[in-house]
Amino acid sequence: MATPTAQTAALLAAAAALFLLASAALPVVRSDAGGDGDVTAYDELRHRGFPLGLLPANVRGYTLDSGSGDFAVDLASSCRIVLPAGSYLASFSDRLTGRLDDRRISGLSGIRVRAFFRWWSITGIRADGDELVFEVGSVSAKFPARHFNASLECPAKADS
Repeated sequence: MATPTAQTAALLAAAAALFLLASAALPVVRSDAGGDGDVTAYDELRHRGFPLGLLPANVRGYTLDSGSGDFAVDLASSCRIVLPAGSYLASFSDRLTGRLDDRRISGLSGIRVRAFFRWWSITGIRADGDELVFEVGSVSAKFPARHFNASLECPAKADS
């Protein structure tokens, strides 16, 4: 039978190992309100092959699980913006979620676009050379990526 000191040491070692395993499984949490050297949601987009203008200028913070790519972007408020590509009206919820991979965003939730007299949810975005492919279910549309080089201001609050 182990001595109390050996049991305590083993228990502490097991607790430390569990803490390290749990810490590795937690998502990376970042905020766009930090100081110099902080990585922003816009930086993450550029790093993955996307222009920063896919997000409006009112990003308040974000989380990114570096293992799975699952993300959540928090905006200061929901808003509507006229997109430079095609002059479509886009509606951004105050929280956007999905999965970010190199040159692909999938499982996207929180962005809708107005076309053909109704609102359509954008479910994914792919970077394809100098173009961005926006997916709405099984339908897609390509636009030049250069139209999204700058983030647009959110002038009006969305109704939904």
